[in-house]
Amino acid sequence: MLIGEVARRSGVSARMLRHYDTLGLVRPTGRTVGGYREYSAEDIRRIFHVESLRSLGLSLREIGRALEDPAFAPSTLVGELIRRTEDRLKREQELLERLRRVDASAPPGWQDVLRLVELLHGLDSPDAARRQQAALAPVEEVPAELLAEAVLAEPDQNVAGALRWALARAGGDGLASLAAGLRSADVDVRRRAVRAIASLPGEDASAALLGALDDLDPTVRTRAALASGGRGFPAAVPTLVAMVVDGPNDVEAAEVLGALSLDASCAGPIKAALADELAAHTSDSAVRIRVTQALAELPAADDLLQQLTQDDDPAVALVASALTRTQRPDG
Repeated sequence: MLIGEVARRSGVSARMLRHYDTLGLVRPTGRTVGGYREYSAEDIRRIFHVESLRSLGLSLREIGRALEDPAFAPSTLVGELIRRTEDRLKREQELLERLRRVDASAPPGWQDVLRLVELLHGLDSPDAARRQQAALAPVEEVPAELLAEAVLAEPDQNVAGALRWALARAGGDGLASLAAGLRSADVDVRRRAVRAIASLPGEDASAALLGALDDLDPTVRTRAALASGGRGFPAAVPTLVAMVVDGPNDVEAAEVLGALSLDASCAGPIKAALADELAAHTSDSAVRIRVTQALAELPAADDLLQQLTQDDDPAVALVASALTRTQRPDG
């Protein structure tokens, strides 16, 4: 079969068939008396084999190796194709997300589009310094939604701090994305979300913080309790009391409990909750000392603190006595 007829039947152009011949991929078995290429049935099968491999994304060099190298394993080829396809899909997904962000910001002109694309490149850069520089761009140029998404994805603490600062300047427009981050299955995303929400003002931010008090992760609960308690919400009291008992953030928790107890409606329940913890941990000196120190933050807990100066645990009694003297320097 001559080259023209092969091209018609296979859909591969005569020019490409000549190129295959030059590369040694598909060399026609024979030649006519006039010197024209003549393809056998086996040659045509090889053409379709080459085209099949091309459709999978292989280069002609790789196709030649696959066809000629007896040691070339099909599994190696398939694995490489999978990796390439995954990389391509990832790049296309990133491009799609970038386009959606540009579209959502509704830029009025080409200059705005170009500036926004430049910012997106900066926020998506593998270089932390460049991401931080993008976060610190003039606030009017950075949509809050983009900042919120960047906050949830940012692993570098310095860059994350810059993003939270920029987001706080931008107002509450990114709150919806941050609140969605609190529902993420990824605990790191939830931690970033609660920390960012804590820096935002407003009732909606407060509601999101209150919702995070029940999070399974202690770090998320701790940050939510400190922030919501600092805003004056009594719902944070149980978590704050648990923080005093557990220890790592007991000083911060005690300070927030002290501020909450300035409200007469909160003072009694806070004092009672701490008293209950004293009763529940009669043999744990460390817990009782932390609770004693927390009681010193409460204006209405002088009587309980005085009782603790006579506690059966000498360490607790010593701490309570020292705190009592501090509160009454001329007593």
